[in-house]
Amino acid sequence: MPDVEFETGSGSAPGYLAAPESGGGPGVIVLQEWWGLEDHIKDVCDRLAKEGFFALAPDLFRGETTDQPDEAQQKMMALSMDQAEHDMRGAVDFLVEQEGVHGPGVGAVGFCLGGGLAVWAATINEKVKAVVSYYYVMPHGKPDFSEIKAPVLGHFGTDDDFVLPGHAKALEREIANASGRPVSFEFYEGAGHAFFNDTNRLGTYDQGAAELSWGRTLDFLRSNLG
Repeated sequence: MPDVEFETGSGSAPGYLAAPESGGGPGVIVLQEWWGLEDHIKDVCDRLAKEGFFALAPDLFRGETTDQPDEAQQKMMALSMDQAEHDMRGAVDFLVEQEGVHGPGVGAVGFCLGGGLAVWAATINEKVKAVVSYYYVMPHGKPDFSEIKAPVLGHFGTDDDFVLPGHAKALEREIANASGRPVSFEFYEGAGHAFFNDTNRLGTYDQGAAELSWGRTLDFLRSNLG
């Protein structure tokens, strides 16, 4: 699928949209890691499309990508949350309006930085009806968890040096208590940070954990988005 432009509250934003061959299905926004909107995130969108979903990844870094951790961290820290909020809200609204998208709302799936943003997206747009957060990282403050109106599924590795299991479990309790929504965090024994990323940039790809978490993600999205 070609890249797309969609309207936000502060102009327009670029993104990558993958659609199912059937032409109909639920919608999901996909939120990038700190590397930017690169081939791995586009592949996640394509994989969702093959499973019957419309998948839209907003390009939060406006075309910039990197494969260097130091530069990626700089880009993540420089990200404007005001812009990110506009982009995510606009992406959700754009997806809901696409011909063929059906269901009660859309899902939000994100990885690392995107894992934090997927939760954030649910606090600013009630059309988000399912949240999947892979190894939640959120360097720009904290979203208002009480505004979440959707169930949340989290995926974390027990050997994650960025998000320690104890911190993840505390986050699970905090989101559940504040939102009153179902929150379930899954932990994958021996898996490290970014275990789902099969481009293996950090050397932590774990095929078993990736496949198990992907199956759980698809089941969760289907059960909540119809």
